[in-house]
Amino acid sequence: MSLLETPLERILGARTAKALDKLELRTVQDLIDHAPRRYVHRGELVPLSRAVEGENVTVVARVLDTSVRPMNARRGFILKVMISDGMYDMSLTFFANSSRPLAFHQSKLQKGTLATFSGTVSSYRGSLQLTHPEYQVLEDEDDIDEADIARPLPLYPAGVKVPTWTIEKAVGAVLDQIGPDDIPEVLPEDYRKRHGLLGAYEALLALHCPKTDNDWKKAQERKKHEEALVLQTVLAQRSHEAMATESVPRPRLANGIAAEFDSGLPFALTTGQEKVGREIERDLASDRPMNRLLQGDVGSGKTIVALRAMLQVVDGGGQAALLAPTEVLAEQHYRSILALLGDLAYGGMLGGSDIGTRVDLLMGSLGAKEKRHVLGRLAGGETGIIVGTHALLSDTVQIPFLSLAVVDEQHRFGVDQRDALRASAGVNLLVMTATPIPRTLAMTVFGDLDVSELTELPGGRQEVSTTIVPATKQAWVDRVWERVAEEVKAGGRAFVICPRITPTEDPALLEDPEGESRPPLASVDEMTEQLRNTPALHGIPIGTLTGPMSPEEKNGAMAAFQSGEVPILVATTVVEVGVDVPDATAMVILDADRFGLSQLHQLRGRIGRGTKPGICLAFSWAPPGTIAAERLDAFASTRDGFVLADRDLELRREGDVLGASQSGTRSHLKFLNLRKDGEIIGTARAEAVNFVETDPTLATWSGLRDAVDHARQRTETDYLGRN
Repeated sequence: MSLLETPLERILGARTAKALDKLELRTVQDLIDHAPRRYVHRGELVPLSRAVEGENVTVVARVLDTSVRPMNARRGFILKVMISDGMYDMSLTFFANSSRPLAFHQSKLQKGTLATFSGTVSSYRGSLQLTHPEYQVLEDEDDIDEADIARPLPLYPAGVKVPTWTIEKAVGAVLDQIGPDDIPEVLPEDYRKRHGLLGAYEALLALHCPKTDNDWKKAQERKKHEEALVLQTVLAQRSHEAMATESVPRPRLANGIAAEFDSGLPFALTTGQEKVGREIERDLASDRPMNRLLQGDVGSGKTIVALRAMLQVVDGGGQAALLAPTEVLAEQHYRSILALLGDLAYGGMLGGSDIGTRVDLLMGSLGAKEKRHVLGRLAGGETGIIVGTHALLSDTVQIPFLSLAVVDEQHRFGVDQRDALRASAGVNLLVMTATPIPRTLAMTVFGDLDVSELTELPGGRQEVSTTIVPATKQAWVDRVWERVAEEVKAGGRAFVICPRITPTEDPALLEDPEGESRPPLASVDEMTEQLRNTPALHGIPIGTLTGPMSPEEKNGAMAAFQSGEVPILVATTVVEVGVDVPDATAMVILDADRFGLSQLHQLRGRIGRGTKPGICLAFSWAPPGTIAAERLDAFASTRDGFVLADRDLELRREGDVLGASQSGTRSHLKFLNLRKDGEIIGTARAEAVNFVETDPTLATWSGLRDAVDHARQRTETDYLGRN
């Protein structure tokens, strides 16, 4: 066992190790990787304005005053300490059965004392406070030498019972036993010299024990390069491995199904669709498998691009699979493809003389008999295009001539699922997303894919106006339902989106991330009943659509909605992607402040798809100045998904940027900031490609090889923490 793998209990003792275990710090490696969140100086006060109710904070402030008094309602005493950072005040409270224990705190926290305070922020009578905080008195500048004044104090991500100074002492004890040979050097020497970076051991000391601000800044820069290079090398290896595989070329035929389909299109392709189509056409004609990301805004025409690619493959004797994240979206794709193909969709044999191909749908909810028929046609090569959900990934599914896998709405899938579709050697991969991805995020998350973009919308798309509705103003709320009734009476359809199905679903959803007081989140069940009793909607049929409904129920609900028989549909975000109802003109989003920007953008994309303009009404409980309010302001300001993607990246907390929505794990990037470090990411990408091209096994650079191997052992994509 190496020193870095040593359990902390052996070095720090059981008591300290048990405390650090609460922060998931169990080995020496865990502890030295636990970097300071920020650094302060003894004369510098951390703003109390950063304190948010319910969060664990560490602040540096001066004591203004202290007072001890008996408690009113029960026996005992209370010590109240007022602290300030020069602009904001906050109170500290300590309780005890007698005044003697409180006298100790009062003697330590005298007026003018500078200290670091750590605890959970609570609220009392409208003011923020810390109750029984941990604290450490800091020496004033007059009492210490100049070197100590200049030395930054590290503040670590801490816990309620594990303050930052406990972590600092533990780190110091561990560093005393670590030497240069104990820290593996991940960055090749030439790379470090080219970019003027610290060595691994130097960076570790500068990170935890900086003598100047320049020290920790240089250490962080080194760590950013290390994270970026390892990540980009993982992606470069994946790309190299994919390109090392041969695929069957499927060139476009002059007189095939694809050509027949193009000649019958009732509309002209956009310039972007033609350009991307040529890129994919070249990829499919190559003897190396395509690995391409196609991103386009809502309604940009990705389905047409994907269908043309699938037909090119079928023309060449191959099969194509389209994988959708939900049954609703899978059925929508299936029906759309059938409608687009018209007479070209039929039951003939794959590769037969007739012009056309069979299109099938495979989902987990299919009956056993129908599923057997579909599986038989697939295995026999009769089906040219198969549309499905995760059921396509089952071991029982055989697609012998699979040549193209199209994955729609990549952000809904884990990457292991994506890779399962191209597990067969030589399968071309086309990943589609209607959630545009900022360049640095795309380069980081999808670095093993070539990227194509559809930035223009087909002609005829209607305008959609967006209004943020303050949920606290009843007059606004009443007007929303009147407006919905007007849309329905004019022949439109209206979606009403709720974050929950039932009032008792998922208590975690009731916790407001901003710490604000608010009513329970809207549910489909309650809202449907409420709307049926709303005077403005009297006599208008109202339906529901949720994920747990059976396929027959979902199909019935959608059919009634599309026909206008039931023109108002109360639903969850199951309609977020793919649902295409040309007559839908109104979108009401309840508790919109609880949704992400990409979800809001997708939901709004369900309306204005026909000949009439749309109106989106988003209810919000978010107070002005909160992140949620800023997110909604951005949503209302533009319909450009690429602009919203950049704004979304700016608004997210750093820990969420590569969050856990797909991999189930937190991001492993602790230093790299995708909003600010695009240049480092680009540099690392170019270097990684060069390293892999020079030596695909990385044997020349053992430190980098070991780090990359370790990253890939986290099932590769857990390391990327994709979002």
